[in-house]
Amino acid sequence: MRVIVLAGAGKHFSAGADLQWMQRAAQASQEWNLADARKFAGMLHRIATCPKPTVARVQGAALGGGVGLTCACDIAVAADNASFSVSEAKFGILPAVIGPYVTNAVGKRQAQRLALTATRVGAAEALAMGMVQHVVPFDAEGIALDAAVDAVVKDLLVCGPQAQAEIKQLYADMEVGPITPEVRELTAQTISRVRGTDEAREGFAAFLGKRPANWIPQ
Repeated sequence: MRVIVLAGAGKHFSAGADLQWMQRAAQASQEWNLADARKFAGMLHRIATCPKPTVARVQGAALGGGVGLTCACDIAVAADNASFSVSEAKFGILPAVIGPYVTNAVGKRQAQRLALTATRVGAAEALAMGMVQHVVPFDAEGIALDAAVDAVVKDLLVCGPQAQAEIKQLYADMEVGPITPEVRELTAQTISRVRGTDEAREGFAAFLGKRPANWIPQ
C-alpha cells in the first residue's frame, strides 16, 4: 500500500461526534474525558505522521472532528457540496484536539475565526483558505470525486515512496518563519543523506534511461 485515502460512507464525510454521546461525556469525570481526548489526539497524530501520503475524500458535511480529519491529511479533495464547520463552540466546548491541525492547514487567524464563530463554509471558501486543494462538481454516484482522488493518487504513485516519507518528516520538522542556520543545516544534512539511497540512484537511472522507475505501478 502506497497511499491512504480517508473517505466517509454515505452522504457525509463526517458529521462530527454523536451529540447524545457528547452530552453523556459532559457528565463523566475529567479523568475519563482526558483518556478519551488522548485517544482522539493519538488518532489524528497517526494520520498526520503516517509516512505514506494521505488523501481526504470529502463529500457533504465535515463538522467538528471531521474538519480535523480533513486537515490532518496531506491532501484533501472535496465535492462542491462539501461544507465545513469547526462547530464545537456552539455546544460550549472548544476545538482543542483538532486545533493544531486546522491552524497548520489554514493559518492561525482563519483557524481562530472558524473556531470562534463556528460558521459553516462551503467548498469554494475551503479551497481559497487552503483547507482543501481540489474541488470537483458533486454527483450522486461520486464519479467526479473518485476521478479527482484517482488523479491525485496517480501523481503520488509516480514519486518515490521513501522520498515522500522523507518529505513528510522534513516538513514536520520545519516551521514557517526565519530560515535559521539550524534549518539550513537540517536541509543540507537531509538531502546529502537521501541522495545516496538506492531509491535516489534508481530515480536518476530511470530518468536518464527514459524508463519508469521501479516503484511506479505498471
